[in-house]
Amino acid sequence: MRTLLLEIWEGLIIALRAIRVNKMRAMLTTLGIIIGIVSVTAMATVINGIEKDFDEDMEELGTDVIYIEKWPWVGGPGMKWWEYINRPEITADLAEVIDERSRFAQAAVPVVNTRRTVRFEGSTLSSITVNGVSAEYPRVHVVNLDRGYFFTDIDNRSGRSVAIIGAGLADELFPIQEPLGKQIRVSGQRFQVIGVLERKGSSADSPDSADQQLFIPIEAFKRVFGMERRGVSVQVKVGNPELITAASDEITGILRVARGLDAFEDNDFEINEQQSLREQLAPVKGAIYAIGIFLTALALVVGGIGVMNIMFVSVKERTREIGIRKAVGAKRRTILIQFLIEAIIICCLGGLVGMLFALPIAGAIRMILPAFIDMGTVLIAFFICIAVGVFFGLMPAWTAAKAEPIQALRYE
Repeated sequence: MRTLLLEIWEGLIIALRAIRVNKMRAMLTTLGIIIGIVSVTAMATVINGIEKDFDEDMEELGTDVIYIEKWPWVGGPGMKWWEYINRPEITADLAEVIDERSRFAQAAVPVVNTRRTVRFEGSTLSSITVNGVSAEYPRVHVVNLDRGYFFTDIDNRSGRSVAIIGAGLADELFPIQEPLGKQIRVSGQRFQVIGVLERKGSSADSPDSADQQLFIPIEAFKRVFGMERRGVSVQVKVGNPELITAASDEITGILRVARGLDAFEDNDFEINEQQSLREQLAPVKGAIYAIGIFLTALALVVGGIGVMNIMFVSVKERTREIGIRKAVGAKRRTILIQFLIEAIIICCLGGLVGMLFALPIAGAIRMILPAFIDMGTVLIAFFICIAVGVFFGLMPAWTAAKAEPIQALRYE
């Protein structure tokens, strides 16, 4: 072990000396690796960001929540849209039917939304999502209030004009004032702010983020905006994700009876839930990953071929040195380790420069797409550099290691 460590140390010193002598060549050689590592990091950053954003969206949907809607979330290649569009709308009263008859449902809430202009004094925000929900909403979804309270069943049944606003709306409408108790105008109608949601943080600038939405009682929504031809989503909290399938079957039966369907008629509603969405989107995610892996692998192969080419040149140039070392007792293993270390160092230098370029690129990507870079991505990038150095440096190193001392000494 001591001999091996000494050989590695000696190989490291010789490799660094060789790279220092040929700085320009080493720098040009690393260009392919730099491009490969930037590609790897950028692709991993985008994929991690998409994955993280997708998981956050799935958490908001809830693993134990069933969504009864007119349309399926994801349509397959054989989707007949004309059949879905002719379905009758989902109505808010189905939430009460499910609450009364379902053994698995802990709570059911109707949700309807529209996009409207929201104003307060001189501030005007356009295309804000206004959600009409019942007082049962916090029993179905986690609602964390920064201050204030969520409206009660009495508020809902009486159709009071009250609203709970997201943290982003509070910042934009009330930059220096306390929002609670203030009257905002939603499409010209007055609503009193009674609560402010805790800040979600990620993707808060998105118009679909909870930070940029407001919630009002569904009866007030019906009075102000109307419910005709509006798509209502009835959302049911099951409580235990393992009971989702059983609850879906039970709720399907309840809805068929409530909507007057006979045994020969197809369902005129869709039951959506997170797991089925994950399964339907899995092939899309797999295709994205496959394309990303192929593109990054292609860039690394090109960079690796460049490293192999330069290492063969280096072996040819130092053939006489190899002969002298072998003549004084150097083993094949020693020569092999020396050139392998040189290839690995070149690749790691390229990886280091590539990471320095990748970090600002990841920041630029984050401004357009969801992107996330972590220490694991950095470690994977350097592991790839070592692997590329070993793989593409092995053949030149073996060529140097098996050179005959006499022939190498005669080489001019």
